[in-house]
Formats: sequence, structure tokens, C-alpha cells
Amino acid sequence: SLFSELQGASGPRLCGNDWVFQQDNAAVHNARLTKEFFQENNITLLDHPACSPDLNPVENIWGWMARDVYKNGHQFQTADALREAIFYTWSNVPTSLLETLASCKPKRLFEVINKNGGATHY
Repeated sequence: SLFSELQGASGPRLCGNDWVFQQDNAAVHNARLTKEFFQENNITLLDHPACSPDLNPVENIWGWMARDVYKNGHQFQTADALREAIFYTWSNVPTSLLETLASCKPKRLFEVINKNGGATHY
């Protein structure tokens, strides 16, 4: 699958064999098949409390990517075509988006602290 291609190539290559995978508590992440995949592949997950605020800016990147991949209502005829579009989009994430997300991190943290860990507008 696309996920296993990304995970398999990136985790150990970037962080060695002692890395931890982070995800939020979305229903799809807690599905039985997802949990089995992580167990079968000996992937350590970061313990994430329920209803915790999502401070991971990659969520914003995923949103940008989804909008870009499917812009103008584009549909894909094959999984390979979709995979190609995703990899192309990933390699063309604007530096300005990354800089904006990095620069707003202190504001995100400040808002979480002010809301005692509650929901933020991010």
C-alpha cells in the first residue's frame, strides 16, 4: 500500500531503527486493521491521549495536499495514477507553507495552554 511504501522507506531511513510513529485518535487510526498492521510490522506508536489537541502541522500539509491532488474535481482511474499524483504533490509542497506552519507553532502551543488543553481554532 501507499502507506507502507512511505512508512517503510522513511521511518528507519530518517531515524534509524529506534523511531516512534505519531498519529491522532481519528477513528480510522483506531480501526482493528490499522492496529493489526502496526503490531504485525513492529511499529511503535506514540501514546496519544483521547481528545488531545492536534499540534502536528503535518495535518495541515495533508489537507493542502488533498486539495491540490483533487483540485477541479479530479478523479483518478487507477491507484498508480493517484499514487503518482500524491508523490508529485508531496515533492512540490511550497516552502512558504512549511515556513508558515513552523512560524505559527508557538501560537498554537500558547493557545493550547490558554485553553487548558481544550480545542483550538487550528
